[in-house]
Amino acid sequence: MWIALTIALALMWVVSLVIPVLGPLLFNLMSPLLFAGLMIGCRALENGEPLEVAHLFAGFKQQAAPLVTVGGVYLVGTVVVMGIVLVIAGGSMPPSGLPKTGMDMEALRAAARSMALAFAVGAAVYLPLLMLIWFAPLLVVFNGLAPVAAMKLSFAACARNMLPFMVYSAAILLLWLVLSLPAVLGAIGGLLVIALLVASIPVLICSIYASYKDIFAARSSISQNI
Repeated sequence: MWIALTIALALMWVVSLVIPVLGPLLFNLMSPLLFAGLMIGCRALENGEPLEVAHLFAGFKQQAAPLVTVGGVYLVGTVVVMGIVLVIAGGSMPPSGLPKTGMDMEALRAAARSMALAFAVGAAVYLPLLMLIWFAPLLVVFNGLAPVAAMKLSFAACARNMLPFMVYSAAILLLWLVLSLPAVLGAIGGLLVIALLVASIPVLICSIYASYKDIFAARSSISQNI
């Protein structure tokens, strides 16, 4: 069932890409509702209840308006981050079709440095946004917090637990690098990568719920849990 939910979510993302501009924007806006549904599915399993496809859309029935607000903040923040990246990297690529002279190679190196700087700055700006959003849907759905309060508490929790999250991020990056290795084997390797990704994403989803439980659910007063 987890794999079915993962495939359904992936198909929704692909369909959103088919709709120019509006599709990806709408998917980002609705992503906290879908994410909250997956977290509700995690809690259902924890309580001994079966996981169902309907859990993917459970966020649309519980705290939908606050979750859309969180999605709006994430959408605006993502647009700002992408704008910063484009501004820094804009005009850095040399015109195509130029002869490969020494001057052109220097231009390519300068463009590569500019792109690297743009992505580095973009990652630095995106990190606080990710910290704001990471636990916010769970805090809205499970703890009934308002969007602003949920995002503030999410940011504080991530900041307080920065070292574990760095280890967590490194582990995810290592996992994805290992999964990408079979791709060098051609078509069969590519299919294997897709299968491994589909199988690993549910584990990552459940790990977010586990981290929420570890940080917030151990005490009765949520304001003391960071």
